[in-house]
Amino acid sequence: MTTAPLTDRLVVRSYLVQGGTALLDMLPSPRGVLAWVRAGEGLVAWGEVARVCTEGPYRFARAQDWWNSFCAQLDTRDEVGLPGSGPVAFASLAFDDSPGSSVLIVPRVVVGHRDGTTWVTEFQTGVATGPVVPVRRPRGLRYSDGELPVAAWREAVARAVSRMRDGSAPAKVVLAHDLLAVADEPLDPRFLLQGLAARYPSCWTFAVDQLVGATPELLLRRRGTEVLSRVLAGTIWPHDGTNTGELALELLDSAKDRDEHRYAVESLAQALNPFCTDLTVPAAPSVLELRNVLHLASEVRGVLHPAGPPLLTLADAVHPTAAVGGTPTPAAVSAISELEAMDRGRYAGPVGWVDAAGDGELGIALRCAQVVGRFARMFAGCGIVAGSDPDSEVAEAAAKLVPIRDALEGVH
Repeated sequence: MTTAPLTDRLVVRSYLVQGGTALLDMLPSPRGVLAWVRAGEGLVAWGEVARVCTEGPYRFARAQDWWNSFCAQLDTRDEVGLPGSGPVAFASLAFDDSPGSSVLIVPRVVVGHRDGTTWVTEFQTGVATGPVVPVRRPRGLRYSDGELPVAAWREAVARAVSRMRDGSAPAKVVLAHDLLAVADEPLDPRFLLQGLAARYPSCWTFAVDQLVGATPELLLRRRGTEVLSRVLAGTIWPHDGTNTGELALELLDSAKDRDEHRYAVESLAQALNPFCTDLTVPAAPSVLELRNVLHLASEVRGVLHPAGPPLLTLADAVHPTAAVGGTPTPAAVSAISELEAMDRGRYAGPVGWVDAAGDGELGIALRCAQVVGRFARMFAGCGIVAGSDPDSEVAEAAAKLVPIRDALEGVH
């Protein structure tokens, strides 16, 4: 575990300000961008007061312990009292125990907007914000194979399906592949964020430590004793001239997709149930319509035991769900490592923010790219079950890459 040094008794203040400017437009430069925004509400931040990097099976617990220790040293002056005011840390955790590094970042400046109220949270560090840099559009964008090209990924899917049918593999695995985008100049994550937020307002648009994306899947939201998860599994995309209504009916009638969704919901509910006095699981999924695909969706709601665990501890208990791992999960995660044979890092891991009370929001890092300099490594994954067709899964993965590709290219 590595950490930035903690300074003595920092003062952090949250105060109300006049709104009017879109959150993502307030990010002053492409450096150190932090964001968690949905439908114009959420948090953006910049600067860095401290960070912790963890890895391995205890990465959640170590991050939570560090955050508790850090918050205990603060002089907090919260004049707002809304979810996301006061000290917050942005989190992005690795999908698997190994490989992959996880990070918690405490920003120097946070701007939040919720229910018509805008506020600023600042650490009084004496460090001035740098100059405002105009958002830059990518130039000379081109694509190349990532660590696991499409042909190799299709073969991995075919192997998984074959093993499932002969009973030698888990009932479901979620396999991902990557695609590399390269530009002539360093990419500006703010350009991606603005494009993603405009095209997918119902998703949570995020940026943490160079991982940028827009996820439709909320792993967990904790507000006091209330906890919420939006589970997605089962996907369809436009084909053969079908309209949205026809696609929704086709998805709801798909035994393969209903089975995939059931695995995901059951795994989430089973992991969350010990922490709750009450847990509500929908009897049947609904359909979530996005710009490029439709998903089966279920919102699972719970009431935590008094003094229930903080968000990172809950996330540790439920991650990975069958929606991004598989069923049964330990065997599925092991199969993913073997079949993918690549380091997916923080893709499909929890991403979002936490506050000093243990509340916050964590999504699953989907529809995203790791943006470093001129390079953006994009990811897409699909749930594979015995009824999966490798060619259909290739088409589904391509549809799931559309959000990041369109955002990079500035497609309206």
